[in-house]
Amino acid sequence: MRADAAFDELHVGDAFETAARVVTEEDVASFARLTGDRHPLHTDAEWAAQSALGERVAHGMLVLSYAVGLAEFAPQRVLALRGLRDVVFKRPVKLGDAIALTGEIRGLKTVSEVAGLVTYGWSIIEQQRRLCVRAQVEVLWMREPGGATRG
Repeated sequence: MRADAAFDELHVGDAFETAARVVTEEDVASFARLTGDRHPLHTDAEWAAQSALGERVAHGMLVLSYAVGLAEFAPQRVLALRGLRDVVFKRPVKLGDAIALTGEIRGLKTVSEVAGLVTYGWSIIEQQRRLCVRAQVEVLWMREPGGATRG
């Protein structure tokens, strides 16, 4: 799937996979500072070592935010992230894990003469290709003038 394709060139079933990104201790500390989410499972190594997970893990919302950054959305095509639904956190992401995003177009709908709605199924996976997060993501995508209409 080309990230710079016009909406009318996209097809249900088009898929992609991104390069991986390592989640670092500094990432987690920065996210805690920015959001105020200082839960000890993310910020306190001693506390986290005694938890059911046995170590510190990244915030789920940090991992989801990184997925948005990993997605290759061409600025001349993507108008807006419209919605996130059915987000499920399946496996914790540990400090030092490398995450990547895989996605597949699950739906296409024309919403105006200038834009269409692309619905993706996203999976965030770690270096052993185990699922960490899944979500349905809706993106408002620019159409070519005079493009075909989809329902």
